[in-house]
Amino acid sequence: VIQVTGRTYPVEMRYRPLTGETRGEERDLMTGVTDACDELMREGPGDILVFFSGEREIRDAVDALEGHLGPRARDPKHPQAVEILPLYARLSSAEQHRVFAQHSRRRIVLATNVAETSLTVPGIHYVVDPGTARISRYSKATKVQRLPIEPISSASANQRAGRAGRLADGIAIRLYAEDDFESRPDFTEPEILRTSLASVLLQMISVGVVSTPDDVASFPFVEPPDTRSIKDGIQLLSDLGAVTTNRGSKTRLTDVGRKLARLPIDPRQARMIVEGERHGVAYEAAVIAAALSIQDPRERPSDKRAEADLQHRRFSTPTSDLLGYLNLWAYLRDRQHELSGSAFRRMCRSEFLNYLRVREWQDLVQQLRQAAKPVGIHIKARAATPATSDDGGSGNAVAFLHAWNEDAIHRSVLAGLLTQIGMQDESKVTASSYSHLRGEAKAIAMKRARKRATNEYLGTRGARFAIQPHSPLSKKPPAFVMAAQLVETNRLWARDVARIDPAWAEELAGDLAKHTYSEPHWSTTQGAAMAHEKVLLYGVPIIAERRVLWGKVNPAEARELFIRHALVQGEWTTHHEFWKANQSALADAADVEARTRTFGLVAGEEELFDFYDERLPNDIVSASHFDRWWKGARREHPDLLTYTTELLMPEAAEVDPSLFPDTWPQGELTLPLTYQFEPGADADGVTVHIPLAVLPRVTPDGFDWLVPGMLPELTTATIRALPKPIRRLLVPAPDAARDIVAWMANNTPAWEDVARVGDMAESYRDAFTRATLALRDVTIPTDAWDEVDDRLASHLKMTFRIVEHKNGRESVVDESTHLLTLKRSLAPRTADAVRRAVGAAPD
Repeated sequence: VIQVTGRTYPVEMRYRPLTGETRGEERDLMTGVTDACDELMREGPGDILVFFSGEREIRDAVDALEGHLGPRARDPKHPQAVEILPLYARLSSAEQHRVFAQHSRRRIVLATNVAETSLTVPGIHYVVDPGTARISRYSKATKVQRLPIEPISSASANQRAGRAGRLADGIAIRLYAEDDFESRPDFTEPEILRTSLASVLLQMISVGVVSTPDDVASFPFVEPPDTRSIKDGIQLLSDLGAVTTNRGSKTRLTDVGRKLARLPIDPRQARMIVEGERHGVAYEAAVIAAALSIQDPRERPSDKRAEADLQHRRFSTPTSDLLGYLNLWAYLRDRQHELSGSAFRRMCRSEFLNYLRVREWQDLVQQLRQAAKPVGIHIKARAATPATSDDGGSGNAVAFLHAWNEDAIHRSVLAGLLTQIGMQDESKVTASSYSHLRGEAKAIAMKRARKRATNEYLGTRGARFAIQPHSPLSKKPPAFVMAAQLVETNRLWARDVARIDPAWAEELAGDLAKHTYSEPHWSTTQGAAMAHEKVLLYGVPIIAERRVLWGKVNPAEARELFIRHALVQGEWTTHHEFWKANQSALADAADVEARTRTFGLVAGEEELFDFYDERLPNDIVSASHFDRWWKGARREHPDLLTYTTELLMPEAAEVDPSLFPDTWPQGELTLPLTYQFEPGADADGVTVHIPLAVLPRVTPDGFDWLVPGMLPELTTATIRALPKPIRRLLVPAPDAARDIVAWMANNTPAWEDVARVGDMAESYRDAFTRATLALRDVTIPTDAWDEVDDRLASHLKMTFRIVEHKNGRESVVDESTHLLTLKRSLAPRTADAVRRAVGAAPD
């Protein structure tokens, strides 16, 4: 440690801790400051220097001292007048220079640690030190520069106290205990240990001093940074596309990295300029990058803050603080050309602009222009185009605004700020959260909460921030923003903010973006498997619910979904002939299964899936892929995808179609039959379709026989439905049924003859009774049949469906298993239908 000791006078140390010696004596900071100032003013003449951690505390202290001192602080002519002067870096030059001016009254100077080492305030005899300061510190967790309030080191405390001994013997009051002072570290942690190392590492890699993170760790720094800081620095350079790391952990500069290393600014700002060259806005990117690299040239004096804000607002745009810099830059260039040097300085002062910072800004842009030439980046100044109002005119409201290529500029700036984007996280404000308030107080609190909720952003790596209140974007926060600065004070604030399109971030991020997929599903309209894609950049969902083709993510699963949903289940729109033929074959096979009432007779979905799976190439993942492939494949193998009977019905040879006829003949009528295999459904079994107009001509006789293919099942069920005394004589029921069916085949007319003659044919009951008597010598009395019908399953009874044809369509009028009931209930409609049919018949 190098120490340079200057000539100082003795300084008396007094400790006045805010906590107090006993419980209940605690004081707040402002009370401690006013008490200390009172104590020091009683010691004799001389100015007092009070240290604070930031501007907010200084403003609070001004209010507290003015309220405490009363007329002494407000009336310059008071015999014991006291002048209160704030001093911090953001003050205008004129306000800062006030502390050096001659004065006759006692002064109390309220300063940040800028007065600790940066400058010496004249006339100071007394110092009040609360013992805290804002220390710039890089957060390894959130990757942002923080400004937390921390206890100062003993060296800083001694430096502050020494300000009281520059002119004569002095007194320093510390608002903390002596043992607290003794326990503090000797020196403030070196800056290399609490800042981002990206810029340092970029230069070290560029000149070849180091090539791996291990080289950096072993480099003989005066104060070696920790390994995590080194990794964070390398990671940031990698995120900016400046370096790549090979398998041997050797870090090499990319073309982008070589350009960044030549530009004399932070790598983030340099990346903006490199990207700006690609979009043709290198000049605008350089102006913004330079503005972000220096202290803000806009000043806000504490006593003229509203007036300064009004002047600065002329250059603001509602969607971007960064364009405000460009508007200000264009305005300054124009005014500088119009005015003399002294007039330009006066203009800057009158419009609350710091002339020296403006010159620094201009010099840095010029320096960047020269440094960028050797790497092929041309930063060529060009005149800005004034913006026009909505009505096409140009007026005072837009005189200070200009038209810029906003998207290209913001894309370029975003290249350096990918780790500092945010998504609006608007939470609901509920009345229950403010149930402890009543009336107007509750309404005001909820209004403030709603406003605050809209200005809440989810940042990268789980950080949460809000847009700084001075920004125009805080009034109407956009959905996505990027922030040139994220500074943590009382909370994490975003400064120099601009609205962005999240698609830009996805494009720039490349491999940095993490893609997750959910809910793969089949889309009939797309003819392909789709999924919902979520794109995360450092934890921020820049794309939340985007539908993408699943085939690009998981081709094997997409192919399976295509085969299963499109080819097997038919969930697609197609014109292919093989498909129509297959659907027709499936319908025929399903009809055979329904007639025979046999589960598993037709090939299932898995068999059909295997059929297509064996024939389709692996790259067929959607309908469009299939159409392109099938266009050529069908020329060589036209029947490749056509279902065969062996595939659909392996056991079809055992089924006799004549046992399940398509029509029911009765007299001169031929009535259609349909079969339904849906146990539990009302129409399960065989259904005869009877037109309404011919319903009077149909008799129920003969329908009790059902169809030949169902006679064995009907006979077995009939035996089991008979009373027990008779049923016991016909066991086992299947064997008895088989014998009865065979006897009927030999001793009764053919089914078609029985059906056609209707009431002239023997009923099924009579034939069954004769068969049991002939085969088993079992007589079935008439009363034994009373409950048989009720005990039979529904599919063993004929369903009569009455239909009517209108406008070429068939509509169901009614249906039941009791034909006579239908005839009675539909008699009026049947009569009308008959009259219409007779009237429509030709003469």
